[in-house]
Amino acid sequence: MSPGGASPPVLPLPVRETLDGFRSHLDLDLQVWTLGEDGSRTAQVYPIPDNGAPAGIREPLPDSLLCSLSPKSGLALQLEISSSDGLAVEGVASFVQAGVERVLDLMQEVDFFTRELSERYEEINLLYSISETLGSILILEEATEEILREVCDVLDAERGSLWVYDRDRDLLRLTAAVGPGSGEPLDTRTPDLVTSRVFEEGRAQIGGRGDLDDPRSGGATTDISVPISYSRRSVESRIVGVIDLFRRLRADPFTTSDKKLLSAIASQVGAALENNRLIQETLAQERMTHEMELAHHLQMKLLTSPEAFDRADVAARVASAERVGGDFFHLFKLPSGKIGVMIGDVSSHGFPAALIMALCLSAASIYAMESPDPAEVLRALDDALSGELETTEMSVSLCYVVIDPVAGTVRYSNAGHPHAWIFRSNGDSMRLGATDPPMGFAGPESYAAEGLSWQNGDTLVLFTDGLSDTLATPEPGSGEAAVLDAVKRELKADPAHIVDVLFEMTDAANPVNPVDDRTALVLRT
Repeated sequence: MSPGGASPPVLPLPVRETLDGFRSHLDLDLQVWTLGEDGSRTAQVYPIPDNGAPAGIREPLPDSLLCSLSPKSGLALQLEISSSDGLAVEGVASFVQAGVERVLDLMQEVDFFTRELSERYEEINLLYSISETLGSILILEEATEEILREVCDVLDAERGSLWVYDRDRDLLRLTAAVGPGSGEPLDTRTPDLVTSRVFEEGRAQIGGRGDLDDPRSGGATTDISVPISYSRRSVESRIVGVIDLFRRLRADPFTTSDKKLLSAIASQVGAALENNRLIQETLAQERMTHEMELAHHLQMKLLTSPEAFDRADVAARVASAERVGGDFFHLFKLPSGKIGVMIGDVSSHGFPAALIMALCLSAASIYAMESPDPAEVLRALDDALSGELETTEMSVSLCYVVIDPVAGTVRYSNAGHPHAWIFRSNGDSMRLGATDPPMGFAGPESYAAEGLSWQNGDTLVLFTDGLSDTLATPEPGSGEAAVLDAVKRELKADPAHIVDVLFEMTDAANPVNPVDDRTALVLRT
């Protein structure tokens, strides 16, 4: 028996058939033996004894020759013929040896390519499986976990990790892992960590120094790390993560072929990561759009409905530069038949301005009912909003007008709002000038009130600078002048028509100034 009781190798069938052919046609006695490390024969592998047990070793006959077959095979051919002519023995032996070696080499090549094809099939099957996984599992973390398990199985890795780049934090975040290991994020600029280095350089690395992402490598010398990249046509490739494999279970280390396979897998994962990022961004944008639409509808509901206000003929409209804005108006039914009219413009626009606008409306609804004096109302508003305005570094221009149709008077307080006008029925107009700085700038001693006369048929016109700026030309004051000219032309029309004309003008304009929130209010008693 062979040393250690191991079974001797079995010759491939074509090799045995070749030996049989030489035996029968040349009347030879042929045996094939395995050779020990010292060159001695250890077990007979051809012909196979009937009982399957190795034949006993016997000394060669005088007219016999023992020659090695292909060195890598570890086999020797023993040939015996009846002729005593040594040259004949050597010639026949050389002929037989060459024939058997060729068949043996061909079978080894077939075996090699069969194993190679089997491995390539396994790799192709893995790539196909990964494509299916990425296409069928919607949750990316679950997909990468399953992919990493399959990769470790096919490449015989004991452990693996898959890292994804977090752009907001500039860190590599562990998304999937097979086997134990640290899940702490990795700094992308740590050169002594191979994972970070592979990410920064964008080049795969096969380990060999036992330092591959220590301590996760455990001192292994057969580790491999490849970058996960995403490339789009005509766009430079971007590195979006890294795949690491540790401790190969079989003796041979990772090869260039393994690196190519893992890089192909990383490319698939990279495309999936990028698609997932785009999907998440799209979903987030859709959620934001939906939330902004809800905010817009809520903001519009906070405004008083002009159609429901029965103490005057009034029309008003707000058009935000974004989904929500900082312009607002308010109408109040005050005691003794008085009418309160407020317009405001927060210094910014968008969501932050909308929050300040909502606070103004809420507070104004309370303070307008507590005092008939416009100055006191603005003083209370300033006190309520000063903290928020200071924190957000915003300001509010605001004009509050109280009309008493019975007494025929108007009292107003104007915190830096430039566009407040009264048109008399004969076409004359007068500005309700600023009495104080805008809220956010006014001090504790600010806010005064002014008074004017009011007659039935007079028209109050309030608008924000977004309206006038849209109609402005490079000439100073041209935007406000365009608004006032349009009001004067349409003064005999009802307020709703005047507001429509003003917004039709701005809709058709080609503004030279940045677009801002637009608001107009027209009221007549």
